[in-house]
Amino acid sequence: MSGVLLYCRAGFESECAAEIQEKAGELGVYGYCKAQPDSGVVMFHCKDEEADHIGRKLAIYRLIFARQLIVVVAECNSLTVDDRIEPIIAVLKEKDTQVCGKVWVETADTNEGRALSGLCKSISTPLRIALRKADILTETDVDNRPVLHVMFRSTHSAILGYSYSYNHAPYEMGIPRIRSPKLSPSRSAAKLAEAFKVMIPPHEFEKRVSSGMNAVDLGACPGGWTAVLVAHGMMVSAVDNGAIDEKLMATGQVKHYREDGFAFRPKRKNVQWLVCDMVEKPVKVAHLMTDWFIEGYCEDAIFNLKLPMKKRYAAVHQYLDAIKARLKEAEVWGWELTARHLYHDREEITVYLRKKLKSLS
Repeated sequence: MSGVLLYCRAGFESECAAEIQEKAGELGVYGYCKAQPDSGVVMFHCKDEEADHIGRKLAIYRLIFARQLIVVVAECNSLTVDDRIEPIIAVLKEKDTQVCGKVWVETADTNEGRALSGLCKSISTPLRIALRKADILTETDVDNRPVLHVMFRSTHSAILGYSYSYNHAPYEMGIPRIRSPKLSPSRSAAKLAEAFKVMIPPHEFEKRVSSGMNAVDLGACPGGWTAVLVAHGMMVSAVDNGAIDEKLMATGQVKHYREDGFAFRPKRKNVQWLVCDMVEKPVKVAHLMTDWFIEGYCEDAIFNLKLPMKKRYAAVHQYLDAIKARLKEAEVWGWELTARHLYHDREEITVYLRKKLKSLS
């Protein structure tokens, strides 16, 4: 078994498969996908050296629907209750697996996968000890070596692979652990909190997110996304005809504008962050966000675009291409655009449009 394994949200396997085929093709690698509906995983089959090439060169942040990118080493389908570890060690030795810095024992993010979480926890420590004795794992966890992935599909079957430390989501199962701000009045805050953690390049975070910045939240009520901005010390213009949570207003960091989010513009062009989680047609939201950039009203924007029921990957291309085309037509340069289907997203993607930092251009 050779190829690349990708984790995704259950129900989005076809989008993940279409994406990996497209991106692999851009690298000159051609293969085929296998994915069962609602399995939460996609397998892209190709040659061993091509899979490793993808693992090295296909930047994980360029993928929208994949949570993790793993180069497959082998598949173990005859694991027994009496001994699962020795067969795994034997296969890894046979494949002459490179020394890894960590091991993550994982499952798919599905109900069936979560039923295996007890097995994953119980086997993690003895497996780690055995891997170190076999010189497959470094004596202590290190960050500058590949991560070994053991993904259990059932109690007797596991896929073995690795991801490169410089090109993977640095979280088990590709899922970051997020804490919503204490003042958040809704669970939607987790989406923006995750976007800040996952989508902003770590080496740029301090320059892009700091206390005292001005921010605008369009369609803010009841204030989930506003709470994230407040937690980062920002001064927020919350725009919505509804009511903002009283605890947020009591911080003194929020000014509420009872206006239409599509018509609102700040009086001064001193806004760093624009965020938007309005339940509106995606084309309309994308157009609005692009207007703010063309008109020079903000430096960074994170917003959600709702997805249709069918042809979702094609729709995503349409939305993002329209943004790029409008910026080009308006001769606005020096921007970057990324999009992710985050863990806390459902039938939507999160888009991050930003101006390049001058010192990093």
